[in-house]
Amino acid sequence: MNPLLIFAIVLGYFSILIVISLFTGKNTNNEGFFLGNRKSKWYIVAIGMLGSSISGVTFISVPGWVQTTQMTYMQMVLGFFLGYFVIAHVLLPIYYKLKLPSIYTYLDERFGNSSYKTGASFFLLSRTIGSAARLFVVANVLQVTIFNQMGVPFWGTVIITIILIWIYTFKGGIKTIIWTDTLQTIFLFTALIATIVIVIKEMNLGLSDSINTIFSNPMSKIFEFKDWHSSQHFLKQFISGALITIVMTGLDQDMMQKNLSCKNIKDAKRNVITYGFAFLPANLLFLSLGVLLTIFATQSGIDPELIKGDNLYPYIATNLLGPGILILFLIGLMASAYSSADSALTALTTSFTVDIIGIKNKDESQIKKIRTKVHIGFSLLMAILIILFEMLNEKSIIDAIYAIAGYTYGPLLGLYAFGLFTKLKVRDKAVPFIAILSPLICFALSWFLKNYAGYKMGYELLLLNGIITFTGLLIFQKK
Repeated sequence: MNPLLIFAIVLGYFSILIVISLFTGKNTNNEGFFLGNRKSKWYIVAIGMLGSSISGVTFISVPGWVQTTQMTYMQMVLGFFLGYFVIAHVLLPIYYKLKLPSIYTYLDERFGNSSYKTGASFFLLSRTIGSAARLFVVANVLQVTIFNQMGVPFWGTVIITIILIWIYTFKGGIKTIIWTDTLQTIFLFTALIATIVIVIKEMNLGLSDSINTIFSNPMSKIFEFKDWHSSQHFLKQFISGALITIVMTGLDQDMMQKNLSCKNIKDAKRNVITYGFAFLPANLLFLSLGVLLTIFATQSGIDPELIKGDNLYPYIATNLLGPGILILFLIGLMASAYSSADSALTALTTSFTVDIIGIKNKDESQIKKIRTKVHIGFSLLMAILIILFEMLNEKSIIDAIYAIAGYTYGPLLGLYAFGLFTKLKVRDKAVPFIAILSPLICFALSWFLKNYAGYKMGYELLLLNGIITFTGLLIFQKK
């Protein structure tokens, strides 16, 4: 397909987002940038959050997972829903009570300034790396499908990508993102469902036949109860799914910032439960697509090496199903990647401005100047990290993102658990050292178990990290 035509589609896509930002970003003050003036419709937020939670990594990686782990990812998705229930009924009431732009203010009130800065710093570290990894996926696909043929180097693709995101987010912030993410979620699921329909048609299957084909295949296995050593064991996946949701959504400024833009706590709870439940059918569709694509590739005589892991969906979409599916694939990929990245950039700007620099005793114009500079700074940092990911390219990056989460969100899990479930106070100055030491201990223990016991730690690393942090806080509690 002509790369200039694809490039025109990409520009048209971003033009729509920029037009939306022009309307929603009008007369936006700092309150509007950070929290959308707390006037967002809960159902609009729910639709947008579903898309931004899925991200480009899910769009690329999850279909390919069925080749190695079947549909056992659904065990984790079931855990997600439990996590969203905890967020709605435990964390949201606390955040709405604070009535502040950053959720990490809770740590300041509960423990002190050092704990507050530590929590915000761990979020900034994890979200910056995670968002860069997600954007790397889409930038890599755009490079292969468009910019290689136009002679544009990868770093040029990255800069173009970041600039386009910055253009439609710098003015309106959350006030704009609530609407752009909703539109991108619609694009995402339109592309996903259309791809499934086209693949079924190519395989000459009816609806009932396709369902039977998917669930009669060995790749459709969902539950693993027997092998405790497997990282796909039900309890490991379910508990990890719940914990990952609590920390990567409930303790994450990016995701909670949208919840805090709702009119009241009742609407915010509706939003969380609604899009949490929607994860079940959404991920089932992605996994079903993976089964269908793998069967289709086998029937077409494709070399298995060409469709391994993250290559499954992109290879078939760009080589076997014609220009229509390629366009749908690119739109879906951009929608999933940018709906995650744009809100992350806004959340990073919010957290660094509010939590690290501080906005107390500053007027509206001063805060606006600070957040504008921070916004530009994080855009540049994200571009640098994406280029580094390209140099250290891994075939399946979603595992790496969850591993990063295990190390960086673990201390946040321990801090919030200690704050919520005990009435004890801690030595505030000791908290940064505890939060840094905990991941180091986890890394050492993980290495030891892998090399000397043959046990590879999976998502349970997050729980262990939180427990070590919690224990450290107990040791350094104030008498």
